[in-house]
Amino acid sequence: MGINGVAQNQPRVRGGRDMKYLLLICGDESRLNNQPEPAGSQRLAAWGTYTNELVATNKMRGGERLRPSATATTLRLNGGHQLLSDGPYAETKEQLGGFFVVEAENLDEAVTLAGKMPHLQDGGAVEIRPVWDM
Repeated sequence: MGINGVAQNQPRVRGGRDMKYLLLICGDESRLNNQPEPAGSQRLAAWGTYTNELVATNKMRGGERLRPSATATTLRLNGGHQLLSDGPYAETKEQLGGFFVVEAENLDEAVTLAGKMPHLQDGGAVEIRPVWDM
């Protein structure tokens, strides 16, 4: 995004390759994980269709669904000592439910790919972040 909030259309190509983007799937997991039938099965089928489209177009580089945030463990350092706590890093209305790593020509294409995610229909969000080459 530019400083004016408009997506920039410039290619992010390195050595002739498209740029990788991390698509973070965010939403209210109590709504997303507890959908009544047949909505729950339909949503799972929609995710399968979405994933298959990414694979068929050679855009997908990886991705996983995460277990509920209640199963998370958070690690912090306090005075050089590790401090572990159960649950997510922060209490928020939206939780991280999974991620995809995709390859796209530029941010506009990454936004287009992210815009097809099924959970957006339920008020979810996608955080789109460029990935550094390692």
